[in-house]
Amino acid sequence: MRLAVVDPGSGNLASVHRAVERAAEMAGAAVQVTVTRDPADVAAADRVVLPGQGAFAACRHGLDALPGMEAALNEHIGPRARPLLGICVGMQLFAERGLEHGVTPGLAWLPGEVAPMDPRGPDGKPLPLPQMGWNRLDISQDHALFAGLAPDAHAYFVHSYAWSGGRPEDLLATTDYGGPVTAVVGRANIAGTQFHVEKSGLTGLTILANFLTWSP
Repeated sequence: MRLAVVDPGSGNLASVHRAVERAAEMAGAAVQVTVTRDPADVAAADRVVLPGQGAFAACRHGLDALPGMEAALNEHIGPRARPLLGICVGMQLFAERGLEHGVTPGLAWLPGEVAPMDPRGPDGKPLPLPQMGWNRLDISQDHALFAGLAPDAHAYFVHSYAWSGGRPEDLLATTDYGGPVTAVVGRANIAGTQFHVEKSGLTGLTILANFLTWSP
């Protein structure tokens, strides 16, 4: 299996690469992992991981700086109908737009936008941002990526902006931080996690292993 990890100019690429290799061992899958800025590698890949961290606009501009990459990604998830996993800002790029540092168009694969968070505690006072640390996943829908997760599975989040305004059927899991926060979205052969799977211990490795064997 050929897996391409897209480099949009930001993201824990080495950590993602190592995590995918560990997940492949867990899944018993033979995976050739390539970290790339070349759309030809995406075109040749059986699966794609789109990571990202930092600001939505910066990650989007990073993709725009790779000629042919958006077209290759659209071909991968559309006509070729092969699996793709977005991580953190990589997941946020699935949306129609991001509102960080102005309005930036997303890839528009799913309806919704990435907007500033305004978490409040029980006393109504603001909670610290970014949301940083381990939070429990509350699964909204059964999905192949969640197979084998512990009922109280936790994942590692670092973000101040969150998905909003999407379709309920695209929301796969939430977490709680002053109210429900989108944690996993997906439809058909694409899925994305707001949390960093590569930093989420066994939870993240299990999701990655499931992604490597997922047949949407």
